[in-house]
Amino acid sequence: MIQSDVTKTKSLGADLRALRKSRGLTLSDLADALDRSVGWISQVERDLSEPSVLDLKQIAKILDVPVSILFGQAQTPAQEAGVIVRAHARRPIGSKEQGLVEELLSPDLTDEFEMVHSTFDPGALMEDAVTRPTQEVGYLVSGTLDLVIDGQAFTVKAGDSFRIKGVSYQWSNPYEKPAVAIWVIAPPVY
Repeated sequence: MIQSDVTKTKSLGADLRALRKSRGLTLSDLADALDRSVGWISQVERDLSEPSVLDLKQIAKILDVPVSILFGQAQTPAQEAGVIVRAHARRPIGSKEQGLVEELLSPDLTDEFEMVHSTFDPGALMEDAVTRPTQEVGYLVSGTLDLVIDGQAFTVKAGDSFRIKGVSYQWSNPYEKPAVAIWVIAPPVY
């Protein structure tokens, strides 16, 4: 393959812009929080400037996302960039602290939604309920997962789907096999 046929996806800037906007922040808000100029933020969002690792960590903290979402954009054939995400090229998101492994299925975060592949390890659980300003629909591909949505307990199995719409939720996998789910989340939160 000729080098010009492969490109590194230029989605960092677009992802940052989408995340900033989804949080209701202006360029000035983010610049002030980072103690940077509006021009620098604008250049980063247009992929004209490359932020340092320290900058990315600060940006991730301000946007309340795992820093991992800002790394790991894979080498992609030019004709697939922004369109196709190969299984080996998924970007890891979230953390494995709770026995949850998440990967971004969407090419980037510039759409009105994101698709996420989640694997819940046996015995894993989300200890504290969270509430996000999102609409989320999940489909359980395999395994069994216990959910508490808005205070109501459910057990979902492979083939079942569920919706979480701006209410508190928790999950646990007290079962012997991993549970795998596909989520559609709007607006993007990672």
